[in-house]
Amino acid sequence: MDTDMFDATTDPGLKSFIDVAPDAHFPIQNLPYGVFTPRPRAVPRVGVAIGDFVLDLSALEERGLFDHPAIRSHRPFSNPSLNEFMGMGKEVWKAARARISRLLRADAPTLRDDADLREQALLPMASVEMMLPAEIGDYTDFYSSKEHATNVGAMFRGKENALMPNWLHLPVGYHGRASSVIVSGVDVRRPCGQTKPDDGPPRFGPTRLLDFELEMGFFVGPGNRLGESIDVRRAADHIFGFVLVNDWSARDIQKWEYVPLGPFLGKNFATTVSPWVVTLEALEPFRTDGPEQDPAPLPYLRSEPRRAYDVRLEAALQSEAMEAPHTLCRSNFRYMYWNVCQQLAHHTVNGCNARPGDLMASGTISGPTEDSYGSLLELTWRGTKPIPLPDGATRTFIADGDRIVMTGWAQGRGYRVGFGEAAARVLPATCRA
Repeated sequence: MDTDMFDATTDPGLKSFIDVAPDAHFPIQNLPYGVFTPRPRAVPRVGVAIGDFVLDLSALEERGLFDHPAIRSHRPFSNPSLNEFMGMGKEVWKAARARISRLLRADAPTLRDDADLREQALLPMASVEMMLPAEIGDYTDFYSSKEHATNVGAMFRGKENALMPNWLHLPVGYHGRASSVIVSGVDVRRPCGQTKPDDGPPRFGPTRLLDFELEMGFFVGPGNRLGESIDVRRAADHIFGFVLVNDWSARDIQKWEYVPLGPFLGKNFATTVSPWVVTLEALEPFRTDGPEQDPAPLPYLRSEPRRAYDVRLEAALQSEAMEAPHTLCRSNFRYMYWNVCQQLAHHTVNGCNARPGDLMASGTISGPTEDSYGSLLELTWRGTKPIPLPDGATRTFIADGDRIVMTGWAQGRGYRVGFGEAAARVLPATCRA
């Protein structure tokens, strides 16, 4: 953690009047945004996580507790998505975060001592349903972990040709399917498609090689006009915040279809994201250097230093016979070869217009050791090294009934900035071969 890089809202000494354990994910230094609806189902609105509670920002809006004129006039927190707030930009984000932080401080009486307002605005997290945080217009998935790209390339092309010739020169990516991005807790149906056995003709049926991919993703804030681009040195001003991402993958479907145009049915059936969006301001103390880039990128991709983030990541599997998830791997966001500013700059360099609420994912985040590989494809090395589970079973790929749980956090001095979970259970396929 870089202790020199924080403002008043990330001060490690800050305390809220709401008790938060040191290892909990949502202290006052975090304040991630999400969209929720109280139970029974009501109109979704925007909230902030604090401890085990959700702070209803629409209730604070109603009381006139935000003083920034853009928030007063547009009332973005009463919307059923974060898109409008995402599009308002850094100045408004900063003002809103500062106000929320002041209201939640232990020495601030406005919310703490108003019992009626607390009852209206502070809801137990267990009593609400979390929704997708944004209306996602477009979804792009990158391929920015050198370790992951090298591992996968070595499996299929050999070590000497592991990386494609373009990989060290630009952030490789593909356009995913925004309509199948789902929030944590929504079940995933095992997909069907064409596969090609080594010893026979193509066939249709459920995937046999269902995999997870441990990723991070960011939501675009203010975008750019069609025909213009976002400068890499100002790209951070266009990034609202981060979520955990599980880019589910059907490896056998993917293998048969990806030549010549890349991922299609093997990827577009589901992408799970965590519900809470952790802002760049909350992660500012955890900026760090990423891997050295050699050869040096072209000028339009040369970002400012320390644009990686020290976020610890874990993926776990829980079978129907297990009482608790079993950790499969531990990785870190700082392993990314291409950082998020480079990704956004490259995405828009040709004039492609990004819009508020667009989601861009990192690609699988694998580290340098076998226990830090971010997919079963790597962890089991194409299924040749089964993983033992605590119940005596083994896994090479995901079985029906398995629940995949991803989590992540940045560790501060006496507090954590966490992301919660991105979790989903796999249901059996409904197609027939």
